[in-house]
Amino acid sequence: MKDKPKLLTVLDGVTLVTFLAATAMVFFYAPTERVMGAVQKVFYFHVAAGWVGMVSFFVAAVVGVIYLIKKSPNMDLIGIAAVEIGIIFTLINIVTGAIWARPIWNAWWTWDPRLTTATIMELVYIAYLMLRQGIDDPERRARFGAVYAIVGFLSVPLTFFSIRIFRTIHPVVIGGSDPSAVGAFDMTPKMFQTLMFSIVVFSILFIDLIWHRVRLGKFQNYLEELKIKLQV
Repeated sequence: MKDKPKLLTVLDGVTLVTFLAATAMVFFYAPTERVMGAVQKVFYFHVAAGWVGMVSFFVAAVVGVIYLIKKSPNMDLIGIAAVEIGIIFTLINIVTGAIWARPIWNAWWTWDPRLTTATIMELVYIAYLMLRQGIDDPERRARFGAVYAIVGFLSVPLTFFSIRIFRTIHPVVIGGSDPSAVGAFDMTPKMFQTLMFSIVVFSILFIDLIWHRVRLGKFQNYLEELKIKLQV
C-alpha cells in the first residue's frame, strides 16, 4: 500500500486551520442574534453539517451510477465512504437542531416536516449499511449498494424542499418569509459571511474525510486479499 500522499497531509492542515477560523468567526465575528441570543450560533454548524450530509448522499448516488456502468471497485469505496460520512453529519445536523430548538420551540423535538423527513432520510441510509452487512459477495454487495444509494437519494430532495412545500415552523435559512416559522431571523452581512465560510469549511472537511475513508477501505480490501491468499 502507498504511503499517505503529501497532498492529503496538506489538506489535513488546511482543514484544521480553516475549521478553527470558522469557529472563531462564529463566536467572535458574527454578532449575537438579538432575540435568540447565544444559542443562535449553533445555526452555523447546524446548516453546514446538513449541507455536508446532503452532498455526501448526492456523491453516493453519482458514484453508484458510475459503478453500475464501469464496475469500478474505487467507486464502491467512495460510495460507502460518502454514505458513512453523510450519516454522521446528518446526525450532527439533527442533534444541533435539537439544541437550538429547546430554548426556541420549548421542545427538543417536534414532528415538523423538516425534522420528520430528515429522520426518515437518516434511517434510509442506516438501512443501506445494514444491507451491505448482510451480503457476503463483494461484487453483489457493491451492485446492491449502488442501486440502493441511487434510489435512497429520493429522500434527500424531499428533505430539502420539505420546508418550502409543507406548512412548517422550521425557518427557511435563505429566502424564507413564512411568518409561522418560529425562530426565523434576518441575517446581517457578518452572519451571512460566517454561514458561507462555515459551509465552505465543512465542504473541505468532507473532502478530507472521504479521502481518508477511501484509503482505509483500500487497506481493508488489501487485508481481505491477504487472508484469502493465506487460506489457499
